[in-house]
Amino acid sequence: LCGALHALVLTGASERLALIYPPNQTSVSEIAAVLPEAIARSDEQIFAGLVGAPQTNEIARSAMLLPGFLTVARETGLPLDLCEIGASAGLNLLFDSFHYRYGDAEWGYPASPVRLAPEVRSHAVPLGGAIDVRHRAGCDIAPVDVADAATRVRLRSCVWADQTARLARFDAALSLAEKFPPLLVEADAADFVEKALAARQQGGAFVLYHSIMWQYLPRATRDAITATLEQAGREATAVAPIARLRMEPRDPTKQWAVLSLTLWPGGETRRLANCDYHGRWIEWIG
Repeated sequence: LCGALHALVLTGASERLALIYPPNQTSVSEIAAVLPEAIARSDEQIFAGLVGAPQTNEIARSAMLLPGFLTVARETGLPLDLCEIGASAGLNLLFDSFHYRYGDAEWGYPASPVRLAPEVRSHAVPLGGAIDVRHRAGCDIAPVDVADAATRVRLRSCVWADQTARLARFDAALSLAEKFPPLLVEADAADFVEKALAARQQGGAFVLYHSIMWQYLPRATRDAITATLEQAGREATAVAPIARLRMEPRDPTKQWAVLSLTLWPGGETRRLANCDYHGRWIEWIG
């Protein structure tokens, strides 16, 4: 509902509603006076905005994933073949086009319009080395086309209206995606992973990654992906390694996610970091 109301403001459909939205300062009584009328006048648009689940495209999660990608690149010495499941609009597939700052350390393009600077709650995050992306693709059961104007409004409306920095960051990522559209496939995640692994080539590190989406997959899909990865991992070599990079909740009682990496040959899983769900802070463990 909040997203549907925000969409009315973004599209200019409700001038009165816009007056109580940021950057305007308002009171609870003013909000209570305006909302009923806004809902009554725009009930059809609001209902349309409630159809379909919101798809999060949190760009700041790239700042949590980047140290993992760098770890794979350093340890394999190979270019990366990226495979993201639950990619939505694929904005995080463009992570190497962003600029990052972790304390005093920087990585990426200094002139990038997307600038990420999470709080570092540990010793320095290792940023050594370069990343060469040989191939990148993502899948989603309902991939988002950022070239569609109505879709862009829906995506922007899912960002809280008072989070102006987050909205500006999201807009910058959208502009990059329009110029360099990522390859997105409408597919079941297990089918996508199986086909991607079957098509992998030597001379690159295959990296399957996902962030805050694993719990939404059916158990059968999760089991199929895990089995396919483990089977492929047994056949991995130094010239065709396989990595799985995950940013997912591990303990439901904790208010943070865990960044973990499994690398084949070997199949050892390492806990790299604890990190905020929305990419606001990272605690590097390594």
